Amino acid sequence: MAAPVGEMVWVPILEEGVFRFDASGDARSAAGPSLSFVEPRRREEPREGGDRPAVVPACEVVGNVQKVVIKLPSGTSFYGTGEASGPLERTGKRVFTWNTDAWGFGPGTTSLYQSHPWVLAVLPDGKAFGVLADTTRRCEIDLRQECTIKFSAPSAYPIINFGPYNSPAEVTMSLSHAIGTVAMPPKWSLGYHQCRWSYDSSEKVRKVVRTFREKGIPCDVIWMDIDYMDGFRCFTFDGNRFPDPKSMADDLHSIGCKSIWMLDPGIKKEKGYFVYESGSETDVWIKKADGSPFIGEVWPGDCVFPDFTCERTRTWWASLVRDFVSNGVDGIWNDMNEPAVFKTTTKTMPESNIHRGDADIGGVQNHSYYHNVYGMLMARSTYEGMAMSSTDKRPFVLTRAGFIGSQRYAATWTGDNLSNWEHMHMSLPMVLQLGLSGQPLSGPDIGGFAGNATPKLFGRWMGVGALFPFSRGHSETGSIDHEPWSFGEECEEVCRLALLRRYRLLPHIYTLFYLSHKKGAPVAAPLFFADSQDPELRKIETSFLLGPLLICASTSPDKGAHECAHKLPKGVWSRFDFGDSHPDLPVMYLQGGAILPVGLPIKHVGEASLEDDLTLIVSLDENGKAEGVLFEDAGDGYGFTQGNYLLTYYVAQVHSSVVSVKVLKTEGSWNRPKRNLNISILLGGGAMISSHGVDGEELHIMMPSGSEVSNLVATSELELKKRLEMISPIPDIDEPSGQEGAELSKIPIDLKSGDWLLKVVPWIGGRIISMTHLPTDSQWLHSRIEINGYEEYSGTEYRSAGCTEEYKVVRRYLEQSGEEESICLEGDIGGGLVLQRHISILKDNPKIVQINSSIQARSVGAGSGWYVCEFILLSPFSTQLRWLLLLRPSMAQSKSSLQNLEK
Repeated sequence: MAAPVGEMVWVPILEEGVFRFDASGDARSAAGPSLSFVEPRRREEPREGGDRPAVVPACEVVGNVQKVVIKLPSGTSFYGTGEASGPLERTGKRVFTWNTDAWGFGPGTTSLYQSHPWVLAVLPDGKAFGVLADTTRRCEIDLRQECTIKFSAPSAYPIINFGPYNSPAEVTMSLSHAIGTVAMPPKWSLGYHQCRWSYDSSEKVRKVVRTFREKGIPCDVIWMDIDYMDGFRCFTFDGNRFPDPKSMADDLHSIGCKSIWMLDPGIKKEKGYFVYESGSETDVWIKKADGSPFIGEVWPGDCVFPDFTCERTRTWWASLVRDFVSNGVDGIWNDMNEPAVFKTTTKTMPESNIHRGDADIGGVQNHSYYHNVYGMLMARSTYEGMAMSSTDKRPFVLTRAGFIGSQRYAATWTGDNLSNWEHMHMSLPMVLQLGLSGQPLSGPDIGGFAGNATPKLFGRWMGVGALFPFSRGHSETGSIDHEPWSFGEECEEVCRLALLRRYRLLPHIYTLFYLSHKKGAPVAAPLFFADSQDPELRKIETSFLLGPLLICASTSPDKGAHECAHKLPKGVWSRFDFGDSHPDLPVMYLQGGAILPVGLPIKHVGEASLEDDLTLIVSLDENGKAEGVLFEDAGDGYGFTQGNYLLTYYVAQVHSSVVSVKVLKTEGSWNRPKRNLNISILLGGGAMISSHGVDGEELHIMMPSGSEVSNLVATSELELKKRLEMISPIPDIDEPSGQEGAELSKIPIDLKSGDWLLKVVPWIGGRIISMTHLPTDSQWLHSRIEINGYEEYSGTEYRSAGCTEEYKVVRRYLEQSGEEESICLEGDIGGGLVLQRHISILKDNPKIVQINSSIQARSVGAGSGWYVCEFILLSPFSTQLRWLLLLRPSMAQSKSSLQNLEK
């Protein structure tokens, strides 16, 4: 039975312009507690007064599914939806909030690692409006119909509207009043991070960090992936490869480097393993419907999973984290916490599993209720454990899975991306979408996680990635080395310049995080934040704002940022750099009316001192004015919450050709350091005039005449042109030759026939990473959804070896047309064997995409006779599949080859 479509009942909450809507009074009573609100009671408490809401959603209940429709004026642009791939503007897209291990996701993937049931709408007049569907369950966000937002999810849930307000920034700040702001990060965490799956020993870790220092490339953090553990057992260390983690951490600290270590939720089910034993005694594991602990396979093999919905479990986990940190651990990385489970069609645990949640977050529920918040609750437990370990250090936690509100506990990255230009391009809008959805501390795996970056791709990605809020390079096992010096001298120099640029901007970036922590503003914002009335800015996704600083990047391999035409918002925008312009670095502009505080070039945050020289870059507006702000404190701890900080507001003003720069006002009890102050006033075209003084005192600089300005600008532009002509660009090499794991092809291959489009990545096993049904734009890989009887399963081939598989679609839509489309791939697997994979779309049966893999002997030694080994494999769809392996007995590497295939 379907309830009639009608307006939802509403009540004002939180603050002016915020309203809660429910399908009915009964639905309001039936709605579960909020896990997104930082103070859940504030969602339940009506606010006095307030006008009728400007927008009232319509609602229809069909069975147990609540469908909500919100219609907005023609010309409205949609953004938000959290961690979503694809374009910045979400108009015309559809997202499903269902946390999914989405290795190798594509631009049309419908579900990624995090869930943010949130839409930001920019109206035709530049005003903005936000909508939150406050449900933890799988939720469809459908933006395919023009100017219409549709939410669809099981059970009763409230809709929270924010605005309309005068600007998008006001909407994001109002959202932060509901879901909380980012936890203030330790300053060191805003430096550059270097990661690898995995740096396999303490000696390797020390060597990598020493190389950064020797080459003068800034780096503050090195990461330990799962191989530091003893057999993938969390809270343990491999006794041979990491025999003394505390000593290693002390060595790193002595040269200004921190370390971050991974902890997964899958706990090995093994008697005698102290984590399993203590968890069993405390009764913390997620249960099956029959009451026994759920067992799923992850990296250690059979695992049990902590039920983070219980306070008892969170306290148990936090105590383990507290003890773990005593090994010199500076930060913790929560991975695989969607939660991911191997050898399942859904890549997670059954929805019938039982969580014994606390009453204030929903009580006892099955997994479908808590799935999307599992990662956030794990991050919360980890954060609390780190906080318990020290009262004078701010926790740093990175989480892969999360929910709207996760920024209160952890940073995030955009997941297992690919080393190609498409994923580099996607990384910009993904970071911006997360910022618009309340998570400002995010970034991609610079260079791409899977596959091998080329020198130009890596250098270009580092150029822009060094300016993301969270900046980390990370790569997959089996790929070539992805450190900045791994791609030749030219790429190494670009990475050095890019990271030195980031570190000079750290005073500004740290200030932006303080303002985000206090007010909820994004750190990196889309260009339309500068002028939301300009429709031309709404689709730009290769430029972004860091406060008043505009970053213009290029994601095209053929053009550098300096060769691209960049759309600038209205007003005065002055180009500048640190004498480091390069074809593979972004172009930077400072908005007229802004003062940008920058520091000295350093190799790690610990090198910087509050007593160091401070530089203010001044860009005057049309009226000859500018202002800026700088936040300073100890860089760690919580003294700033008791007023132990210095927030300085600087102001510049032109009077009779003289620019005066002074402190307008200050906040906080921190004493101003005694330091030199350098002033650089931008004149346009990269030209500037400079002066020096003492910070805190008023400085006066004589402005040059109009003709002098023209000459300075012309000279600066000529020098820039000469510099760019003299620079040796990064070589445009298709693939790094002669190195292990070199690509078969540098870009994904599109296989298209009739209704289907497949994206195949040749250089990582010929895996299908995306399968799209073109008439409906439905993604068949990466997610599990049910719409009108059409069911999609997460069927990404995950590190498969050789087999013959048929991917069958439940429903036939249209007849296939044209000839059969196919590709043939080969990969050397050692021992004279070649893995050949043939992927085809069958013209005589449009429901089948066929993958035939065979192992062929190309160069084998002498010997007679063949062994036939038959393996029965389970596909992602639980269909038994068979393939044959033929080996000569004299083949020396046959055993190792076979073992590699089995892996």
